[in-house]
Amino acid sequence: MLKKALSLGLIATLGLGLMGCSSTPKTATTETAEIEDISTAATVEESTAAETENATVAEADKATTTEADKSAATVEDKKKVQDAGTLVVGITDFEPMDYKDESGNWVGFDADMANEFAKSLGVEAKFVEIEWDNKALELDSGNIDCVWNGMTLTDEVLSAMDCSNPYCNNAQIVIVPADKADQYKTVESLSELNFAVEVGSAGEAQAQEHGLKYTSVSNQASALMEVAAGTSDAAIIDSLMAAAMVGEGTSYDNLTYTVGLNDEEYGVGFRKGSDLKDELNAFFKSTYADGSMKSVAEKYGVQASLIEQ
Repeated sequence: MLKKALSLGLIATLGLGLMGCSSTPKTATTETAEIEDISTAATVEESTAAETENATVAEADKATTTEADKSAATVEDKKKVQDAGTLVVGITDFEPMDYKDESGNWVGFDADMANEFAKSLGVEAKFVEIEWDNKALELDSGNIDCVWNGMTLTDEVLSAMDCSNPYCNNAQIVIVPADKADQYKTVESLSELNFAVEVGSAGEAQAQEHGLKYTSVSNQASALMEVAAGTSDAAIIDSLMAAAMVGEGTSYDNLTYTVGLNDEEYGVGFRKGSDLKDELNAFFKSTYADGSMKSVAEKYGVQASLIEQ
């Protein structure tokens, strides 16, 4: 009996021990799956980190390339001018900024300053008449090196070119026959008129902004001719041109100016990235300081419009 009781107790003890160990043990398959999950997560993390690093490197390379390209373009632009021995200046016939004298030479405040700037670079200025509406295209194609023609610094111009610091104040003003000036002294009174404006100019932009009827012509001089001939009722031109060409003692003494439509500034335009912009800004600063810019301005009657450099 004693032996049987001991056997039963041993069996019971073994049963309880087995029950205590009855939770399902991890199989080799489960352990392998967990390892694979950990490995996969590590791989994804490494891949994400690699992609991030690659993107960062790509952005850095892109920035470096952009700066390198810009630097190369800058050097090439200046080198182009110096290798050619000429600074090609895009202009229109626009007195007192750019126009021909009796000998057929281009003169004017802008023309004279362009000649002096070219000399400072060790080259000569070459003036090329352009269609004003195509000035950015002429610049980007390399046909000209700069646009230097009493150019208003509009948002459109500033987005298409690298421009110098402004050097002259200006405004767009309305030109009418002198004997009708009293009828047109406000913007509201202009609605019945047919205007002549230079295509692609700040004057055309003002006509559009104020909802005026207009015909586009090739340049501002042509706009004045339209009014003088009676084929247009009025014109919108630069105040600097009006001061030189309209009123008593000028070629158009039967015309006058009335309404001012805005205030604006002139600048010189270069290709994007051109270091000629910085060269010109330095030239403007030095010639303003030594008084030579003012002397040229006085020669053409635009000294009151100069902007301090």
